[in-house]
Amino acid sequence: MRKSFIAGNWKMNLTVTQAVELAKSLVKSVKDCPHRVLIAPNFTCLDAVSKVLPGSPILLGAQNMAFAETGAYTGETSVLMLKDVGVQVVILGHSERRSIYNETDEIINKKVKLALTHGLEVILCVGETLEEREAGRAIEVVNAQIEAGLKDVTAEELSRVVIAYEPVWAIGTGKTATPQDAQEVHAAARAKVGELYCPKCAENLIIQYGGSMNAGNAKELMAMPDIDGGLIGGASLKAETFLPIVNYDK
Repeated sequence: MRKSFIAGNWKMNLTVTQAVELAKSLVKSVKDCPHRVLIAPNFTCLDAVSKVLPGSPILLGAQNMAFAETGAYTGETSVLMLKDVGVQVVILGHSERRSIYNETDEIINKKVKLALTHGLEVILCVGETLEEREAGRAIEVVNAQIEAGLKDVTAEELSRVVIAYEPVWAIGTGKTATPQDAQEVHAAARAKVGELYCPKCAENLIIQYGGSMNAGNAKELMAMPDIDGGLIGGASLKAETFLPIVNYDK
């Protein structure tokens, strides 16, 4: 049976002091949580937050990484640097990276393979724009991003990959796909992974929903058979809004 995985993506928010304070609050509250829980602070906060998490079930995530280990890439952060501060999981292919920074499927795939080579887990983000959804291409777009993002990833490595379906039109807008709409894409994504790998690989795959999940809709979304967790943005910035999602089944 797949284990629920709730991840908080803090994006470009919180100072070191604020991040540490939030992390400490979460650590106190998730001691007995049966789900996997992750927080992904901004780069400047990773080291400080990493010192708060030992002994807790909360995983430390990074929001991005470079496609190369080292080199003349001004402003980038490498997988070696992330591992050095205790990062266990890296979020790749987020829609904001794709749209604002023009990251292609090829670049994202390079990052995915490099992260897996170094033993990190990967949350691979996929999702369609409103225009693509209205054109009836949501599943086509998501499947293409999955296939490109997982190119040359082995079945063994796939066990360290989580897919996050994030309809771009529902991120930070307050709009949410209906549970049925989200389930349809999640099911199609699982089927695509089964086609690329094997039925068991697909069955074991964790697929998160990443489109404005909150305390009010988490339980209904998580009741869908192919929705295994959430990639949470704004609602993860405060304990009082993130913890109800983490504890959606209580």
